[in-house]
Amino acid sequence: MKILHLISSPRGNASFSIKLGNAIVDKLQQANPGSSLKTHNLTQTPFPHLEEVHINSFFTPLEGRTPELAEAIKHSDEAIAELKDADIIVIGAPLYNFGIHSTLKAWIDHIARAGVTFRYNENGPEGLVKGKKLYLAISSGGVYSDGPFKAFDFTEPYLRAVLGFMGMTDITTYRVEGVNMPHLKENALDKAIQSIQL
Repeated sequence: MKILHLISSPRGNASFSIKLGNAIVDKLQQANPGSSLKTHNLTQTPFPHLEEVHINSFFTPLEGRTPELAEAIKHSDEAIAELKDADIIVIGAPLYNFGIHSTLKAWIDHIARAGVTFRYNENGPEGLVKGKKLYLAISSGGVYSDGPFKAFDFTEPYLRAVLGFMGMTDITTYRVEGVNMPHLKENALDKAIQSIQL
């Protein structure tokens, strides 16, 4: 069993999404002795935001790529290879301004490639990354999974949509919520960790 843990919080040891992601990974390793783990901290080794050269490299066949295009596509090729090699992917995603951190968005922009991770056929789009199990470790200062602010959560719906578009539909979400709310923050992490059921 190969586990890939993607970190998108820049807060290091203070990050609740990292703590929750680590707890999920720990339980996965306990349940799957001998499994391997690869951790990719997207804030320490970030993917470049897409520029014209990246877009051009995605749509230029291998034999037609200039040295510049060949260099530009390396990030994408490496990220897709890393993704396809994993059996289980744990994605840590703090909710920032109702959405995901830009480092995670940049990673998604490099793995979402027509003809590689999805394609269009006569029936519409088809995801090409199949057979993966994903866990989302989402953290937030408030409560967004339910209640009056649920409509402000563009983190889980977006991740489920874009990952599902690429074929990754087996997704389980765990949340540590209310970490900035006086009546919830003390027990928020423990409650989230206790909710983990693999």
